Amino acid sequence: MRFLVLLIFSVVNLISIAQTPQNFTDQVPALKRYAPTEVIDPEYGIQIYDKLIFNIGGDSVRFGKKGYNVQGWMEDFYTDGSVLHKGFYQDGQLKAFKNFYPNGVMERSFRITDMKHCEMVCYYQDSKIKSEMIYYESNIQKQTDYYENGVISYAEENEKNNEYLFRRNSYKDNGTPLIIFEIVDKKKRLYTHKEYYEDGKLKEEGSMLFLEGDYTKEGQWIYYDTNGKTTKKEKYHKGMVID
Repeated sequence: MRFLVLLIFSVVNLISIAQTPQNFTDQVPALKRYAPTEVIDPEYGIQIYDKLIFNIGGDSVRFGKKGYNVQGWMEDFYTDGSVLHKGFYQDGQLKAFKNFYPNGVMERSFRITDMKHCEMVCYYQDSKIKSEMIYYESNIQKQTDYYENGVISYAEENEKNNEYLFRRNSYKDNGTPLIIFEIVDKKKRLYTHKEYYEDGKLKEEGSMLFLEGDYTKEGQWIYYDTNGKTTKKEKYHKGMVID
């Protein structure tokens, strides 16, 4: 009789459980959504995915809900539902992606162009190009930055193994130079260096040598005041003043 009572009680409980709506919300991880202030740096833009790009030196991987490395296409969203990120992943690392501002304009794009090269292009919120970077084996081989008016603000180009520079120039937003540093003799690794005042007048000029991993002054250097008058002349050899 006691067994029969327990059996009836169990059946009643099972029926009650079956009729009660089950809530599994707490058992399913919520999809992470991002506020713009969380992911957009006012100066550098959306950089939170860069650590997932092995080709530019990233050393992190992205995991899925079950703890496995993400494979294939993934999307992330802002809190308002607009798309933040579309990326193709292989073993948790990014191989190609696009990030977007909340207004739908692309913030940057990344792609691998061959076994050793990849490129990243960043944009302002009005779609104008902000910077272009070409990487060679995880090092920046060439970089060009732009002001919002489209004028180049910075231009750098390195030898492909990143051993020494070809050029590193910077400019004002009207296009006038601030610093010009360019190679003039690749065999000798000899450079010309010119620095300018804010008004565009020449401040100093001379030559530099790439010697034992460093850039040193070589030959005659001339310095000018704000009126263009020569204030000093010096002669160098391997970074040492000799005259």
